[in-house]
Amino acid sequence: MKKYVCTACGYIYDPAAGDPDSGIAPGTPFESLPDDWVCPACGAAKSMFVEEGSAYKEHGVR
Repeated sequence: MKKYVCTACGYIYDPAAGDPDSGIAPGTPFESLPDDWVCPACGAAKSMFVEEGSAYKEHGVR
């Protein structure tokens, strides 16, 4: 499964781990996260995430 990076803080959402603190079970793909899910590190909206890889570097995230 693809990982996604928060362009605001660099947090990486890993579907294998999920986000248990927010009630997101391991194995949940990013696309299946609720629209109101936010970055657990900084509170940025789901729309602020981009797929990990070369594209996210365009947003200044390393």
